[in-house]
Amino acid sequence: MFGFLMNFIPRAVVQGIPLLYGSTGEIITQKSGNLNLGIPGVMYVGAISGVIGAFFYENSGAAINPFLAVLIPLLCCLIGSLLMGLLYCFLTVSLRANQNVTGLALTTFGVGFGNFFGGSLIKLVNSDVPSIALSTTSSYFSKSLPFASKLGGFGKIFFSYSFLAYLAIIIAFVASYVLNRTRAGLHLRAVGENPNTADAAGINVTKYKYVATCVGCMIAGLGGLYYVMDYACGVWSNDAFGDRGWLAIALVIFTIWRPNLSVLASFLFGGLYILYLYIPTGMDHMEYQEIYKMIPYVVTLVVLVITSMRSKRENQPPASLGLPYFREER
Repeated sequence: MFGFLMNFIPRAVVQGIPLLYGSTGEIITQKSGNLNLGIPGVMYVGAISGVIGAFFYENSGAAINPFLAVLIPLLCCLIGSLLMGLLYCFLTVSLRANQNVTGLALTTFGVGFGNFFGGSLIKLVNSDVPSIALSTTSSYFSKSLPFASKLGGFGKIFFSYSFLAYLAIIIAFVASYVLNRTRAGLHLRAVGENPNTADAAGINVTKYKYVATCVGCMIAGLGGLYYVMDYACGVWSNDAFGDRGWLAIALVIFTIWRPNLSVLASFLFGGLYILYLYIPTGMDHMEYQEIYKMIPYVVTLVVLVITSMRSKRENQPPASLGLPYFREER
């Protein structure tokens, strides 16, 4: 049993980190009243943007600098994700387009964008397989703490991850603190709950919606970069993300819009996501694997039902979530 946990827990954590980035970014976005269903597309664009930056740097012919090998993909990822956030805000906040439709359109666009440029890079290297490998860049992203191996099982469970994994946890706790303990967080929650009242109190609703959504998209984009550079060891292949973006959105509901709860919940979802790999793989059990894959969504539905029945306001989504704000109607 101990050996099983030693292997299972680190894999669950690695699986959960992209979900943690995505859910933290989406929680910040939803706290402003914006329902961004484009998170899967944002994560995809963040990943391919980082891959493009790493690809051209690795193939520039210059000696690889470890600092630049990390900085360039990070900046490219953040810029690509930021542009997706700006596009979403321009359509939904400035033009007041339907948020559900816009989010779904961004997901479709993001996946198509990633597949197009990913396929273009694959053609540039004349690869025999439909993928490209950025092993040099990945080696810098996936470095773990040097003393992890000296601590045995404890080190493997808690200290064997890359800096992006620990950054995801830090961002989640910082987001929780900002939302609940600062004036900016209070204003943001006010905008999400009742933008009319917030506007009357002198809070710039448009500004908070733009900033929260763009910051949320940038955080979510890091989840895509982590998936490629760490989890996938720098290998990009089209349509390899699966449903992780949608799981991140489900995680928002599961954690009742609390970033600090997302830390452990993301690891739980990561474990549930790979649980089917640890069940018997004989022919008699193949059909049960798909049932195991459904568990995170079933758990989310149960949590949604329970929180709805209790009707506690602190466990409900922002009151204006998904609704456009018309200042002229105030």
